[in-house]
Amino acid sequence: MTLPPSARYVVIGAGIHGLSTAWHLAAELEARGIGSGRDVVILDKTGVGAGPSGIACGVVRNNYFQPAMRELMAHSVAVWESDPEAFHYHSVGYLQIAPEVMRGDVVQIAEEQRAIGYESVLVEGKADCRRYMEAMFGDWQAQGITAVLHEKRGGYAENGPSLRGLREKGAAHGVEIHAPVRVTGFRRSGGAVTAVETDQGDIECEQVVIAAGPWVRDFWSMLELPDTTVVLGRDGRAYDRPTWTYWCLQEGTLGVDPRSLLTDAGKLPPVIHVDTDAPLLDDIDGSLITDELWGIYYKPDVNFGGIQGGAMPWVVEQPAASVAVDPYGEASREFTVTPEFERMWTAALAHCHARFVGKRPLYRKAPTGGIGAFTPDSFPVFDTFHQNVYMIADSNHGYKMIGVGALVAKELLGERQGLLEPFRYARFAVGALHPVSHSPFPWS
Repeated sequence: MTLPPSARYVVIGAGIHGLSTAWHLAAELEARGIGSGRDVVILDKTGVGAGPSGIACGVVRNNYFQPAMRELMAHSVAVWESDPEAFHYHSVGYLQIAPEVMRGDVVQIAEEQRAIGYESVLVEGKADCRRYMEAMFGDWQAQGITAVLHEKRGGYAENGPSLRGLREKGAAHGVEIHAPVRVTGFRRSGGAVTAVETDQGDIECEQVVIAAGPWVRDFWSMLELPDTTVVLGRDGRAYDRPTWTYWCLQEGTLGVDPRSLLTDAGKLPPVIHVDTDAPLLDDIDGSLITDELWGIYYKPDVNFGGIQGGAMPWVVEQPAASVAVDPYGEASREFTVTPEFERMWTAALAHCHARFVGKRPLYRKAPTGGIGAFTPDSFPVFDTFHQNVYMIADSNHGYKMIGVGALVAKELLGERQGLLEPFRYARFAVGALHPVSHSPFPWS
């Protein structure tokens, strides 16, 4: 397919954000009688789902300590629920299981979920938490748990099929995807971008949307935006922070029958997320892995078999400019899971369920994982730069946030969206940072 010489809207990136934005924008243009999907072009240097969206574990949750994230995720969950067949979405719910140090955070999340009408069940106290979990799993044995928040909505989606479903929704409106096409720069005039430069020619445009996940750093540089950001901290002092910091994401699969995680009633379980400060011991040799706060999440992988999940990411100790984002995912020479993850994650599964004790030899030794580009407060940036470049800067929350594209589409047509206001770039300079919880995960 030949690259067109011009398009009203050029979307860069064919992951969850780019596909969702293009689909919703096309639908909005048609509904308003001011255009169609033929006005929208998606460019990707590889293809649909070639970045984090294509290898994500697929968890969809609303378990956020930050009110702005919680409201945004309630909106996104509703989009997942709007067509579960097309999105291959399983609405099985989500369990946040936490220790005493996080109990207050979980209680606050439950109260605020209730305030926005998001159904969940809160259980407190060691004895009641154990009874609640044992009612689902007779072999439940996690220690140090004093809070369980059971979200009745949420669950997980099958990443590859869900992206194909999104692509088909856009295509039904006439949206074209051009790949492989590599963006090499931008032509600017009068403070705005007038064309996107690629290895297959230039595309003149009225509006650019960048939804490039961990490659956001490269487009940020092409647009000559700052490498560092002045952040007004919670202590009132100003700090010069890197605009982007890369974190290595850790996920893997235990090669057992996915039905081995069915509840005692024979049903698919909720997605399970366990944080605890109980010592984590190696279930094979009994040695100590950690006595600090740790966390994992897991679910059945009904597509390829096994139990799939992950643990806390680790910071890539390199300046963002020198991090090799390509090759990405399984092809990476640097950023895939380590033997330490395998030991920790399988031991953590055994800590939670007796059924997984001694199962480490069944771990699939595949190069899984990836990297994400994190902002100074680890939360996304949704904002306009250079007058007509809309930046969806998010590569760690991305997959579950399918609804952001619907909001961005409205903003592109002149309707500012309140759900996106807390995620403007200016928040760093004015100190409007998102609150942080006691979770071991940087995005919670």
